Amino acid sequence: MSSPFDARRQLFGAARKYLLEAPKAPAVAPVEPPRLNLAALEKIPMSRSRERILANLEEMYSEAFKKAKADEDETQMATLDFAYRREQLYLEILLDVRDAVERRG
Repeated sequence: MSSPFDARRQLFGAARKYLLEAPKAPAVAPVEPPRLNLAALEKIPMSRSRERILANLEEMYSEAFKKAKADEDETQMATLDFAYRREQLYLEILLDVRDAVERRG
């Protein structure tokens, strides 16, 4: 049977070991910076649908067009109309490329 002094001594010994002794640092694996290459792009899931992307574009431009229409700014309305059609064309090209890459993989 152990005495209360032995239990206290064990407790102080454990506390000393925990508080005063430096813990061993875990081994750290070398870190490689992420690189944007074909292998990395293949791992990224293409989550947004074509319809959602084009709907977001339309929503963004329609809000700006309504504001220009309310201000009766013909120049701004013409600029927004041209910019919308240009951006829609760019996005459709990019989405076609995305679809081709997805089919390839």
